[in-house]
Amino acid sequence: MDCVTVQEQLSFGVPMATPRAVDVYDFRRPTTLAREHSRVLELAFETFARQWGTQLTAKVRVISQVTSEHVLMQTYNEYAASLPPTTAMILCAIPDHPSKAVIQFPASAGLHWVDSMLGGHGTVPDGERKFTQIEQSLIRRLMDDALEGLHYSLGSVLTAQLSIDSIQYNSQFAQAASTTELMIVGTFEIRVGERSCPATVAIPAHLLLAQLGDANPTATVEDARELIEQQVAHVPVDVSVQLAALPVLPSRILDLAVGDVLKLPHPQHRPFELAVSGRRLGEAALGQNGSRLACVVVTTEEKTAP
Repeated sequence: MDCVTVQEQLSFGVPMATPRAVDVYDFRRPTTLAREHSRVLELAFETFARQWGTQLTAKVRVISQVTSEHVLMQTYNEYAASLPPTTAMILCAIPDHPSKAVIQFPASAGLHWVDSMLGGHGTVPDGERKFTQIEQSLIRRLMDDALEGLHYSLGSVLTAQLSIDSIQYNSQFAQAASTTELMIVGTFEIRVGERSCPATVAIPAHLLLAQLGDANPTATVEDARELIEQQVAHVPVDVSVQLAALPVLPSRILDLAVGDVLKLPHPQHRPFELAVSGRRLGEAALGQNGSRLACVVVTTEEKTAP
């Protein structure tokens, strides 16, 4: 049998195997958030989004809305690569730490906000350019409010006091952190009037994760019974006050019509039955508390679990 060359294989439609790219994963520095941490941060960034939208509405004097979309953990290199080459990056200094937090949004959106603040109609030319001195002052004032909302929303999770350090316009040259440093990145959509734009907030992960604690904390089982009893005591249950039940055949139910009368086996002088999730607990008399109906417990029945 004749040998078949690689070129002939390709001409016959047989694809050559291409090597797969393999990414090295460092288990000592996982780049995914634990579910417990992710949920806490999602709620915090949703609160921040509402705060930011309210502050923009007050300052820009145009109805504004900020929506939190995603919260993820990335290296700074991955975060910077995901940004447009030219954009507005507000670098925020962190006390006693060389890395910086970032608030990023399109420069054209910032110009639109400034124009509205100065009484314009938000009609600015498209395209990215650097802010003038006056525009920088107004943008810094907006970002001071945003940082205040960020601290309020994250609460005890963000203990460091962030402050505006500088404004950069090139995402590839703005070295807010080392390329391998992990960042908590929140992505947002900002809508001011009829104009919307994406925005991001990136905070060094160590500032937040240290306060979130262990992802899967363990507890001893020595006092498990006591812990369960404490938890059960604080679980809300439905309590109902009801008349004595009347057994009725299905045929009677099917033949019910408007005007039919069902005689209840509950004497007029007898208190109502007090039940929790359908289980009789005792008896209660009808009463009143101010303008609301109430019941007064007159007897209780102690029942042991089967």
